[in-house]
Amino acid sequence: MLNSDPLWPRAGDWPAPVGDEWADVALIGMPTSRTSLSPTQAHTTPNAVREMLRRYAALTDLRIVDAGNVREPDLHEHSAIEAVAALRADLVVALGGDNAATVPTALGRWGDAVGSAGLITLDAHYDLRDGVTNGSPVRRLLEAGLDGRRVVQIGIEPLANSLAYAQRARDAGITVITRDDLRTRPMDDVMAQALEIAGSGGGPIHVDLDVDVCDRSVTPACPASVPGGISAFELRVAARLAGAHSSVSSIDLVEVDAASDSADERTVRLVALCVLEAISGAALR
Repeated sequence: MLNSDPLWPRAGDWPAPVGDEWADVALIGMPTSRTSLSPTQAHTTPNAVREMLRRYAALTDLRIVDAGNVREPDLHEHSAIEAVAALRADLVVALGGDNAATVPTALGRWGDAVGSAGLITLDAHYDLRDGVTNGSPVRRLLEAGLDGRRVVQIGIEPLANSLAYAQRARDAGITVITRDDLRTRPMDDVMAQALEIAGSGGGPIHVDLDVDVCDRSVTPACPASVPGGISAFELRVAARLAGAHSSVSSIDLVEVDAASDSADERTVRLVALCVLEAISGAALR
């Protein structure tokens, strides 16, 4: 049981949205896992993150609400899109689930503005596969009308992708910043470039934080993470910078299987901290 300290208010346990009342930040659980390319229980992660949030401090007086989990978003994607669209908040943070959560979250926030919207992914993978899986969200958003010239993919691991998907990214006009590129560039510089490109259409930006972009040593609960990824600190920096940018309307945290985390729960802890970094960023807007 966690200690109670009136001088240390805990994060989490935020109220549900009430009617049309506006919030600064709204959380929503998007427990996708049915179409995953790897066996996963990623649907367990949203609730695990909520529980973990209570271990950390609430350091902002922003109005934060939690809309709970979307029911079976893999089977009822249109309902998931509508659930996100109904949220009245400056910033929506979606708790995945696998990367299939990106599609309903982004489309729900973009609405009719998909043609001017932008997308930033921090991910080891292009996610340009055919079909409807956690490996296809970027391709599906392009097919929904997203302009590839306003897509930036950060942290791509060439050895974890095929040449065919690299060519798809080039053909779509996507800006790709590989893991090798990140060795010589700080994350704040990379995010500044990404936000400028993604926001060039004047529309809303969705930021997909696929936690398997991190090194496998810090994210054992990510089925597709590999050695040599970015650090936990770099992901936290990206989350805060995304939350602070006025054009970022939504962020997702995905590709974590809480049921397979290490005993110290380091992956779920990182996701919870990224949620709080995004909220801290929103407080700077």
